[in-house]
Amino acid sequence: MSKRKSSGQLPLHLPLEAASAREDLLVSDANSAAVRFLDSWPEWPAPIVILAGPTGAGKTHLAQIWAARSQAHILPSLGPDDELPQQTYGNYVVEDIVQGNFSETRLFHIINMVKSGKGNLLLTSRRWPGNWGIVLPDLQSRMKLAHVVELNEPDDKLLRGVLFKLFADRQMMVEMPVIEYCATRMERSLAFAQKLVEAIDQASLAEKRAITIPLASLALQSLGMQE
Repeated sequence: MSKRKSSGQLPLHLPLEAASAREDLLVSDANSAAVRFLDSWPEWPAPIVILAGPTGAGKTHLAQIWAARSQAHILPSLGPDDELPQQTYGNYVVEDIVQGNFSETRLFHIINMVKSGKGNLLLTSRRWPGNWGIVLPDLQSRMKLAHVVELNEPDDKLLRGVLFKLFADRQMMVEMPVIEYCATRMERSLAFAQKLVEAIDQASLAEKRAITIPLASLALQSLGMQE
């Protein structure tokens, strides 16, 4: 059974912002190597770093943490129609690089700009750079010098910790058997953890039910997870 802190007011279904500060980061064997590497900045072995890992592994969270620490500029995309930054120095983050979704000439320009300004570039991707389909020879040579950091999919320890924190952020104290039930049956994704906690919270409020394993099971099924 769960307990929710009461303010005497009706609950409002307001979106919660995802926590992106370093102190909000939970560490397990799945991400510890990547966390240690990002924490080692500015003592990086190369100006270009690629954070590669599956969807939902926490690449965006780590990139945001590093961007805040390094005062990096975050570029959501590098398509052929995207404007290049006016500032020609500093650190940069480009997220979700995959084959076909970025301009090779623009990425080449960003790399040269970062190197000339003695900054760092952090790229995130679901695939290793060898699978990006790069055809521009000069960009191929640049990418061979990049340092790749692997981020594994969340393990049970990380998922349990994330679920516990997400429930706590909503002022909900959920018993560990419920969290264990969810962690061992859910999609291995931090993004899915957010969706699941929201679905459980909404179901609990709508039906005025305590958060139990049966309620969690219904929420999992509503998100397409079958037992």
